[in-house]
Amino acid sequence: MQQYPTKLFGTDGIRGTANDTVITPAVITRVAQLAGHLAHDVAWLGDAQCHKKHKDDLHRVVIAKDTRLSGYMLEPALTAGFVSVGMNVLLVGPIPTPGLAMLTQSMRADLGVMISASHNLYQDNGIKLFGPDGYKISAAMERRIEELMNSDLNTNVPSSKLGRAMRIDDAMGRYIEFVKNSFPKDKSLEGLKIVVDCAHGAAYKIAPTVLRELGAVVIPLAVDPNGLNINDNCGSLHPQGLVAAVARNQADLGIALDGDADRLLLIDEKGQELNGDKILAIIAHHWQTIGKLTGGVVGTV
Repeated sequence: MQQYPTKLFGTDGIRGTANDTVITPAVITRVAQLAGHLAHDVAWLGDAQCHKKHKDDLHRVVIAKDTRLSGYMLEPALTAGFVSVGMNVLLVGPIPTPGLAMLTQSMRADLGVMISASHNLYQDNGIKLFGPDGYKISAAMERRIEELMNSDLNTNVPSSKLGRAMRIDDAMGRYIEFVKNSFPKDKSLEGLKIVVDCAHGAAYKIAPTVLRELGAVVIPLAVDPNGLNINDNCGSLHPQGLVAAVARNQADLGIALDGDADRLLLIDEKGQELNGDKILAIIAHHWQTIGKLTGGVVGTV
């Protein structure tokens, strides 16, 4: 019997060097089987199980990824694992992590999986599991998956109960509309020139499209992913090119995303960097001014 690693989950899912030790097809398939098996038990989903299905319905999982080469290895491994435990798999392709969270909830899925190593270079990859509410699965469920990795639990369903896999071709469009709908209806970005660095990552099409459709003149950077160049001297960890582009184009704003577009930093028209803490301060000050800030502000260490 194959022995699997038993320490898998870190602060933000499972992550490591692609095709080595943890991030391998065998390990990821086993994780998918166990996660899918546990998803059949509503007790593991807790309060997040907000759309209880009929007992005979197949459960479903949404799988998204960023632009890393190893995503082509992990996506079918996850698919095989989930299908083998009787789950239908919805494949949405490259999309930001917040988009995967949104689609998991809106498509009434039991689980969502993001294939990404965030701001790391292409050599790394990982998976992050979401519950039906679009939030990360509980620590208890993570521990249970680790406990079961080397158990003799057989998760396979009969041949007649296998799940199916299908691609959702309009997932990107759905998320674009979701993001645009978060912008005030009576406002636009018309008259603004914005440089956006997409880190050759998951938002390489979505971010420029959203900004253009909201009215901005958009200058896109790092929007040519080749599987090996994600976060490579670009994106939120390497804003030097963005700073130069803002100055060169006399832009009003620069936006730098990371590989899975779940973080950003801003560059103002003077080339000054606004990191996450400064952005929180700006928002908090504005909310306090308009009476919307009713409590404190929580940040990260």
